[in-house]
Amino acid sequence: MTYGSIRHHIRIAAPVEEVWAKVSDAGALWTWFPGLTGCDVEGNQRTIHLGSGLSMPEQIITNDPIQRRFQYSITAPMFPNHRGTIDVLELAPGDTLVVYATDADPRTMALTIGGATRGALAELKRQLETTDEGAA
Repeated sequence: MTYGSIRHHIRIAAPVEEVWAKVSDAGALWTWFPGLTGCDVEGNQRTIHLGSGLSMPEQIITNDPIQRRFQYSITAPMFPNHRGTIDVLELAPGDTLVVYATDADPRTMALTIGGATRGALAELKRQLETTDEGAA
C-alpha cells in the first residue's frame, strides 16, 4: 500500500511554550482549524465537527510535551489509514517552527486534508502573532 503524504510548515514569532499550549489543547483545534465548528474530547478520543454538519471520530496517538509532538488518526470508515502529526520546534527564543504532516490512504485524502492544514497553520500564526490591539 502506498500512502499519500504531504507536509506544510510555518514560522511563528511567538514563544514555543505559547505555540505548544495552543497546539496541544486537543479540544481547541476548532479555534484555529478553518472549517471546524467544534471538538469533543474524551480520554484519547476526539470527535471533530465540521461546518458541513459532518462529525468525524479521531484517536489521539501522541500528545508529548517533551518532544512537543501531537499525533492523531482519523478513524472514520472513509479513511482506512490516516495519521496527522504536528511538531512544534523552537528555532530561537520567540521564534517557533510548526510542521504539520498528513499521511493517508486513500492517497487523495492526504492532498485534501493537506490543503486544509495549510490554512490551519496560517490561522494559528495569525492568532499567535496578533497583539491585544489587533495589529500584527
